Amino acid sequence: MKKSLILYTLLGMCFLGISLKSYSQANKGSFNHMALSVLDLKKSASFYREVLQLDTLPEPFKIGKHVWLEIAPGFSLHLVADATERKEHSRNTHICFSVASIDAFVDQLEKFGITYYNVQNEPGKVGTRVDGVKQLYIQDPDGYWLEINDEKR
Repeated sequence: MKKSLILYTLLGMCFLGISLKSYSQANKGSFNHMALSVLDLKKSASFYREVLQLDTLPEPFKIGKHVWLEIAPGFSLHLVADATERKEHSRNTHICFSVASIDAFVDQLEKFGITYYNVQNEPGKVGTRVDGVKQLYIQDPDGYWLEINDEKR
C-alpha cells in the first residue's frame, strides 16, 4: 500500500510537471513585430523597401498612416506616421539585419549615398566582431540606427 501511494504520488508529480511545462511553453512570448514612429511615411517606407529590400505587407487600417514590411516570415516592421520631430537615438538601441555579403551591401549604400560607420563610429568603415562577423551601422531617415552584418545562421 505504501509503495502504491509513493508510486501514485510520483506519477502525479510527473504529470503535473509536464502540464506546467506545456502551459509555460504555450504562454511563452514570441517576437511578432516592431513599430517605429516616422516623420515622412513615404520616405521611410522607400528607404526600407529600396535599401533593405523589405517587402510590403497588407495592413488593416487603410488610413494612410501605416506601412507594414516583412522582416522575415512571421516578423514585421510597422512604420507609423506620427512622429513630430526627428530625435537622436543611441546606436546601442538598434535593429539588426543580416545580409549575404557586406561588400555587396556597401556597394548598395554607396549607390544611395548613405553613410555607414563601424563600431568606433568611423564613417565609411566596416568593422569585424571578435567572432569574425563583419558589421556596419547606418541610420534610417528618422535617425533610427540599424546594424547590418554578415552573420550566418
